[in-house]
Amino acid sequence: MLTIVSDTHSSNGHRLDGRTLEAVRDAELVVHAGDFMIEPVLDAFENESATFRGVYGNNDDAEIRSRLPKARTVEYEGVRFAVTHTVRGGNTALTLFGKEREADAVIFGHSHRPTADLSGELPLINPGSHAQPRGNRPAHAELEPVAGGLRGRLVTPDGEVFETFDLHGD
Repeated sequence: MLTIVSDTHSSNGHRLDGRTLEAVRDAELVVHAGDFMIEPVLDAFENESATFRGVYGNNDDAEIRSRLPKARTVEYEGVRFAVTHTVRGGNTALTLFGKEREADAVIFGHSHRPTADLSGELPLINPGSHAQPRGNRPAHAELEPVAGGLRGRLVTPDGEVFETFDLHGD
């Protein structure tokens, strides 16, 4: 399973709870789309994850920025993801970012709004924020291999699945 989280905004640990904590611990790969805040929060995520890949966000300190890139590309089960915290220009800019990296989908954060937008040229996935939802549902994303790609879901820390989607690699 691939677990995607973002926008932790913590000064004391990973703030993972319930299904989100289980999903991070159970995942083959964890991707964090930025805004940990301080280095010990990044360390806490790395300690809970078998394999961890992250990018820094606009609120991350210098120590995190020295350890993580602003953007990266990761692959999981044949699907290539371009990962960033945010780019100016909305969905169009996110799609261009993904195309530049020859990705099948884009993972991003920043808005704290969990979404899986499959309406454009590239799927855009924002896991929301498990710890500081800012008026949105607290959430993370989980993706599992299925024939022809990945089946995804947006899930609350309480375990409620409130959206499902499918992604296909090349």
